[in-house]
Amino acid sequence: MFPTKIINDPIYGFIKINNPLILELIDHPFFQRLKRIKQLGLAEFVYPGAHHTRFHHALGAMHLMDQALNNLKAKGYGISEAEQEAAEIAILLHDIGHGPFSHVLENTILNEVKHEEVSNLLMKKLNEHFKGRLSLAIEMFNNRYHRPFFHQLISSQLDVDRLDYLSRDSFYTGVREGFIGSERLLSMLDLKNEQLVLEEKGIYSIENFLMARRLMYWQVYLHKTAIAAETMLIQILRRAKDLMAQGTKLNCSKPLFVFLSRTYTWDEFANNDKLLLAFTDLDDHDIWAALKDWKNEKDKILRHLCESFLTRKLFKCKLGTQPLPKSKITEIESKIQESLGIGFEELSYFVVEGSTSNAAYVQGDNTIKMVDKQGQVVELMLASDLPTIQALSKIVKKYYFCCPKSVYLQGELS
Repeated sequence: MFPTKIINDPIYGFIKINNPLILELIDHPFFQRLKRIKQLGLAEFVYPGAHHTRFHHALGAMHLMDQALNNLKAKGYGISEAEQEAAEIAILLHDIGHGPFSHVLENTILNEVKHEEVSNLLMKKLNEHFKGRLSLAIEMFNNRYHRPFFHQLISSQLDVDRLDYLSRDSFYTGVREGFIGSERLLSMLDLKNEQLVLEEKGIYSIENFLMARRLMYWQVYLHKTAIAAETMLIQILRRAKDLMAQGTKLNCSKPLFVFLSRTYTWDEFANNDKLLLAFTDLDDHDIWAALKDWKNEKDKILRHLCESFLTRKLFKCKLGTQPLPKSKITEIESKIQESLGIGFEELSYFVVEGSTSNAAYVQGDNTIKMVDKQGQVVELMLASDLPTIQALSKIVKKYYFCCPKSVYLQGELS
């Protein structure tokens, strides 16, 4: 019998691991890298306690997967040791493809490449190293296993990924409204025709879960200060890439240089082991080190942005239900050119506009199913007469406009 390893987690207490393959995966450099990637990107600019990492989250999600499967087995469903191991591996590795600052630089370091696609590549690479022992986990991760509830526990509108990150992010930010009772939700899980369903008596727990998700999005994930910091960091790296394309030499780590010196297509990245391995050397520390170097660069735009970012002189962000009028944007742009002494072609580094949206629950194919006392399966919206759940399915869209704080203080965005 392999000795049990115990990890002390601030959310769940002791997490017990007695699987040697899982422990080998945790010790692998691909997974250890997640210790150097913050879970919430730049949310620490708003919530100083938000220093937890993707490493913490992955371990927590694996623990919840273990609990979920044990609850299903206690209800009489057959789940083999191989299936349980594979499901726990799949959720453990689900975020292994995240780049620096998690979602913030997803389309900056790699162009139009989602972290799930990189996770899949790295899982395949690990599968080669472990001589095919991750094959079943990869099937579940990609929803190709004949029992779909495993994938639904990994990725759906009620998966263990969301259950962990809501409670964990709530704990570390101090936003208590995001906390959910994951144990009760997991105890309410059931199966119908190999599909994941929730017992009818869990309807109020689902309402709390969806409400917590909505609140966390607007209070934490889409907080206007976090948006301002994220847009600013993106513009810094964009300026660095533009300078490198013009032949300017910038100090940075070798892995970061690989991805700033040119933009790769998905095919180039997916079929080049050197690029993939360079990506696995990238983490938040590469970016911070580069920013500290670049604040002394000759280029005034890069220097100004880095100095401002490092001293928390962030862009000011206006968030509203309507985009800022073009006439107001033109007026602000003129002020920025005058105050910073830059040309029109350089304005895009200092003026950023866009939109963001959030729906706590999305209707469609990937919906939450309830099973009533008669054993009939119904979609959540049809099972509930709660107006709150009806409202949470509506998509809320907001528009943001970011620019230097000095313009804001002049009253231009009041």
